[in-house]
Amino acid sequence: MQTAERSSVLDPSEHVIYNRCLFAYEVSKPAATGAVIELGSGEGYGIRLLAPSAQKYLAIDKFEPVLQAEGNIEFRKLLLPSLAGIPDNSFDTAITFQVIEHIKNDREFVSEIFRVLKKGGKLIVTTPNRLMSLTRNPWHIREYTGQELAHLLSLKFGDVALKGVYGNEKVMEYYLKNKESVRKIIKYDVLNLQYLLPRQVLQIPYDFMNRLNRRKLRNSNEGLVSEVTVNDFFLKDYDDQAFDIYAVATK
Repeated sequence: MQTAERSSVLDPSEHVIYNRCLFAYEVSKPAATGAVIELGSGEGYGIRLLAPSAQKYLAIDKFEPVLQAEGNIEFRKLLLPSLAGIPDNSFDTAITFQVIEHIKNDREFVSEIFRVLKKGGKLIVTTPNRLMSLTRNPWHIREYTGQELAHLLSLKFGDVALKGVYGNEKVMEYYLKNKESVRKIIKYDVLNLQYLLPRQVLQIPYDFMNRLNRRKLRNSNEGLVSEVTVNDFFLKDYDDQAFDIYAVATK
């Protein structure tokens, strides 16, 4: 099922969030060499950016692949966190973007990635910064601060470096408009049900309202939404104002 959690280039209302996701792939190009494994490849738009510089590229997702396997690209359908059937010490780089927040057993996920990486191999992970979330996201098992993610990764990896994904004035303007729009919706939640109800109960209503809100924002701010590109995002040392945490862990 396609949800608001799987950003698509085909939906103009998702243009800002799509470019925010794409940015992580752009800045990770230099690390995508040798044998690369991506955990949670989604529609596969990042594969086109990273696979050309890799010796081999294994894309893992719980859904059937949208793209065709060709050249150095292989797809495998697996339900994370298990990486069953993938040998130890077999990859130079592991990529997992906007995935770990969906994994119930995040410690097993990190442990499995550590297992399949070669010595000196790198894990690059992004996830939303909980401190910048506008509301509870019931599709997420949990969200992290930078310190929480760093602690999780350090349980297996000896070297963890934290960066953050930030946006320029255009991106911040969109974020503030989105924040105000969300505030107008959740003010009716006087009983704070978004935090009291089981997340599974909230997923479909959240998905519907999230898409409705994004499309409303685009219709009233079409110029702003359509003008944002990957070049409007940048990477710097992590602080609480980062949209996403961008962590690099070395085995």
